[in-house]
Amino acid sequence: MGAKPLLTNLDETFSHAEDLNAIDKLMSFVDPELLQQAYELSGVATVRRRRLPLDSVVLTIVGMSLFRNDPVWDIANKLNVSLPGKNRFVAPSAVVQARQRLGDDAVGHVFKLMAQRAFTEYAFEQWCGLNVLAVDGVMFRAQDTAENLDAFGCDRNAKGDNPYPQVRMCSLMETSSHLLLASEFDSRDVGEMSLAQRLVPSVPDNSLTLFDRGYYSLGLLYLWMTKGVNTHWMLPARKDLQYTVRHQLSEDDAVITLKTSPQARKKFDGLPETIEARLTRYKVDGKSYRVLSSMVDAMQFPYEEVVNVYVQRWEIELGFREMKQTLHQAKLTLRSKKPEMVRQELWGLLVAYNLIRMMMLDAVKDMPELSPSRLSFGLCMRHIIVFFLTTLPETVTKLPAHYEYLMESLRMMRLPDKRPDRYYPRVVRKRPTKYPTKKNASQLN
Repeated sequence: MGAKPLLTNLDETFSHAEDLNAIDKLMSFVDPELLQQAYELSGVATVRRRRLPLDSVVLTIVGMSLFRNDPVWDIANKLNVSLPGKNRFVAPSAVVQARQRLGDDAVGHVFKLMAQRAFTEYAFEQWCGLNVLAVDGVMFRAQDTAENLDAFGCDRNAKGDNPYPQVRMCSLMETSSHLLLASEFDSRDVGEMSLAQRLVPSVPDNSLTLFDRGYYSLGLLYLWMTKGVNTHWMLPARKDLQYTVRHQLSEDDAVITLKTSPQARKKFDGLPETIEARLTRYKVDGKSYRVLSSMVDAMQFPYEEVVNVYVQRWEIELGFREMKQTLHQAKLTLRSKKPEMVRQELWGLLVAYNLIRMMMLDAVKDMPELSPSRLSFGLCMRHIIVFFLTTLPETVTKLPAHYEYLMESLRMMRLPDKRPDRYYPRVVRKRPTKYPTKKNASQLN
């Protein structure tokens, strides 16, 4: 009497565990309609029923960043993303063919659509009624193949070419959550200024974007400022900045006029001869700084607020570190050997990063006193990966309960408070060498 119900329950549990696997849990966070829209935009939508459908391939590519040390075919088997068939495991050749069938545009559209939806659904910290964003660039190293070298190029100096091709990426990030809103990448010969110009269509209304000094281009800044409603910018002022004071707001604050060059007006259609901006001076620990911005309204943007906001630009540097050092475990070289697959892998990295960030946003959505950037990205990432691999709910209705337990766990991963007196001077890293360093002088007889 007692054995039969037990065996029946075990049978039901194992049969359901096969039906509700990792792909079901991942698909609960990635809207199937969004995926279908991405396939249609990239022209890869298909009705053919394959062992590895497109949704499974996308999740496998995302898994390439979540499981950095595992082969791609093993990731597909670990996530159990294939449809039932004679062989329970996915062959390596099947994964390669599936990735080639999907291409890179589809994964890029998945990232863009997910980022747009996330920005509209979540609430973010604001500064003077604006969302604070940051733009910066980062380099990724690709496998040393002839195809990658032709597509991306490499670093060159007087001693020759760098042995690894490099991909240049420029991203737009929301600073309070580290959520990526947009990203563009190309060969290393394409400058960050050109990539930043491609980000202009993704700039949301009522936002302030923080740039590095190297992005000073009146054409780019004018495009940014006129993109939408209240799309402001700020960056450090150059030492040789040429300007005319139009209105002195205070001793350290003025509205100025910047003159554009004929070359810039020829390159950027509609660029006027002069642009109005705001030049603000302030001191930190006795050192003087100047920032240039489009926020000329001193009533809406008081001096005391303006001088404190630029420090948030460094949040995007932390985001890049989370992607390269934590998510990719400091393995600097991407694993793909063909340019299309390199781009596909990079889009998968961005999707994986944003998925983790979205779950961290979920964890603090009812806790206004806790910022998502104050949670440890590394610890949250590990808990999320374990959740995907080990959660086997008895019914689909139990998944929300398991997810809420994950949210409680993530809320415990708080970082210690920031130390305001910490100082990190910029230094040059010593170039590594494969030869040992000789410490003692030779003894001459």
